[in-house]
Amino acid sequence: MPNLSCRALFEIPDDVAYFNTAYNAPLLRASRDALVCGAGAKLRPWERAPGDFFADAETLRDVSAALFGTAAENFAIVPAASYGISTAARILEPRLQAGDHILVAAQEFPSNIFPWQRIAAERGAAIRTAGRPADGDWTRAVLAALDPSVRIAALSACHWTDGATFDLVAIGAACRANGTVLVLDVTQSLGAAPLDLAAVRPDFMVAAGYKWLLCPYDFSLLYVDPRWHGERPLEESWLARSNAQDFTRLADYCAEYRAGARRYDVGETCVTTVLPGAIAALRQIEQWGIAGIEARLGAITDRIAAAVAPLGYEILAPHFRSRHILGLSVAGDPQDLIGLLRARNIHVSQRGDAIRIAPHLHVTDSDVDRLIEALAGD
Repeated sequence: MPNLSCRALFEIPDDVAYFNTAYNAPLLRASRDALVCGAGAKLRPWERAPGDFFADAETLRDVSAALFGTAAENFAIVPAASYGISTAARILEPRLQAGDHILVAAQEFPSNIFPWQRIAAERGAAIRTAGRPADGDWTRAVLAALDPSVRIAALSACHWTDGATFDLVAIGAACRANGTVLVLDVTQSLGAAPLDLAAVRPDFMVAAGYKWLLCPYDFSLLYVDPRWHGERPLEESWLARSNAQDFTRLADYCAEYRAGARRYDVGETCVTTVLPGAIAALRQIEQWGIAGIEARLGAITDRIAAAVAPLGYEILAPHFRSRHILGLSVAGDPQDLIGLLRARNIHVSQRGDAIRIAPHLHVTDSDVDRLIEALAGD
């Protein structure tokens, strides 16, 4: 198993085995320290110049660009995945007509459903759902559901319930050939699995920060392809205007937006009690390397899968599952098993019909031993 365990960077007691990153990642100590320092800045507002209102957001764009392989100006700072999806839905709504379809996956997370339901109802369009495939091949199910009536495909890189994967390169190519706008919620993969943006070429992509990006609450990333940079934002923040850095001219009411996707930023990107913690987290991910993170987490989930498959747990075939999330199907009520695990201070989740195991680099070999023993009934 690759040796990339970093327990000391997190504040997790030795008796806690936490396999629930897909629910809520533990905050890094470095992020906690950055947030405390950021809160302290509010104690001394006289030390803060107008340029400081923009520095953290621009640093986040730069770090994100380096991590995910695109230009910094393609990122907007948003508070939640639902905000990013709603931004995309607002932009795309006027392009929908009666009889058009929006394609989603069965049992998709609500943040990637509710905005599409609203605009479909208001435009006379319809939601088309790709059903959960019995063999776990979501890519085939999605491609089979694409036709010229599908104007928007709102999908994920992996299914949030059990980590089943989608081949986004193949899906992206099919969407472009079909004239379908591709909107991705990569909350359950960004930061833990490599993503080739140049190959996938999504129109919009959002990820909540508090899971695999290890960021504080209230920070998420929205990627916007350059062809959509000129559209109407969800809100009209003064910080998004081109003259915003000149506080003496704010009453000039500049109509011009700042360059790139910055117009889609949420208001108050200047807040010092969120963004510094996100910067620390993304820099740590950059230091580890996403490929290294995936290798370590894959070694953990592979070990668990190999140990429990003979015990009757149903597991997706390796080529259809993510390396960082392992879904187990069990006979009976999964909550019974989850309760037994919790009693041993082992933390997982039930999502859909699956027990979802989602480690990160805080997980030790001892944690894995404890989980396997508990799943075996020892």
